[in-house]
Amino acid sequence: MVKLILSSFALLLSVCFVGCKKKEFSKNQIKSFPDWHAISNKLMEKSDLVKGEKVLLISKPGKFDPLVSILSEKINKTGAVYLGTFSVNSSENRIQWETEFINKAKGKSKKDLTNLLMGVDLGIMLPGATPSDIEYAAMQNVLKRKKGRTIHFHWSGAYNLSGEPIEIDPKMNQFYQNVLLETDYQKLEKIQRDFEQAIRNKLITVTTPLGTNIKFKIGDRPVTKQDGNASSKREKQLNLIDREIELPAGAIRVAPIEDSVEGTIAFPNSIWNNKKVEGLVLNFKKGKVTKIIAEIGEEAVRKELDAAGDSGYSFREFALGFNPMLAIPDKEPWIPYYGYGAGVIRLSLGDNTELGGKVGGGYVRWNFFIDATVKAGEDTWVENGKLLK
Repeated sequence: MVKLILSSFALLLSVCFVGCKKKEFSKNQIKSFPDWHAISNKLMEKSDLVKGEKVLLISKPGKFDPLVSILSEKINKTGAVYLGTFSVNSSENRIQWETEFINKAKGKSKKDLTNLLMGVDLGIMLPGATPSDIEYAAMQNVLKRKKGRTIHFHWSGAYNLSGEPIEIDPKMNQFYQNVLLETDYQKLEKIQRDFEQAIRNKLITVTTPLGTNIKFKIGDRPVTKQDGNASSKREKQLNLIDREIELPAGAIRVAPIEDSVEGTIAFPNSIWNNKKVEGLVLNFKKGKVTKIIAEIGEEAVRKELDAAGDSGYSFREFALGFNPMLAIPDKEPWIPYYGYGAGVIRLSLGDNTELGGKVGGGYVRWNFFIDATVKAGEDTWVENGKLLK
């Protein structure tokens, strides 16, 4: 388990692992990394830019520099307007990325920068850009005002089987490129749409071998479908998360009706408040933690939740991965892209306002399980970590 900082959220990941199959690639499918033109073509395809749309890039100078120049050319060729690229998280300046628009933005406060970016239709967050960067945060503020959309092309989110972040190595670069280029986006969109229809008016039940047995309903809550569609249609969505499009793609996310959440979550060994915790079980009543039991480290759990306040004791989110290409590899296993692989479940605690929920407070803890069973009514969608549909 590892602590991440995304925007103001502290994301604490505890991961439960069982065997999970990945899609195998034939040699004629694989394009050696980096294939910058193939990557940029896919980003343009999924953006589906309309003539006149204004596009801004945010990137950390480094190995992805060639992608910036290629994207800028392709953006202009579509008839859209390339505004420039913000250089972040580096002492190195890329003068060639600067434009009249970028120079105009220099030195502005977050508030003034947000106002300037209100005219941006698409922001592409390239590797190295994070919510702690003022430019990134200002673009998120634009989304909160129900304007624009962004692509999150982080090329990160890799963890070992203990939930600790790991550096992206050459094999992982190749893996991510394959996923981006070879995912069947039509199939992904269809299965996510079918799942939304299946759960809309049903009681959802999640169980695990360790003893998780939690039930909830989503009512009319919006279901965020990370299907890779970054077109202007996304701007019609009301939630911030719906207009932050992840590439690679794969998960659905929803904040259940808070007082419908009842049952128990049994956690694998994990880290809470920087302490190892074993045998943790949380009981929920009407969406709130009512009981905490742990064989080792119970006090650490209580300290973390107490520090978070009400949001720490609140159920946040149910998420399910659908992309078989992001499944944990059989050989030298690791967790690809934030657990977006088919059959991976996320049962989170904390603030769910970005998902259309009612719990505020800023705290977020993601808890991943890949040996779960998920039912919508009596219809089983996931069994022991395997997506059945």
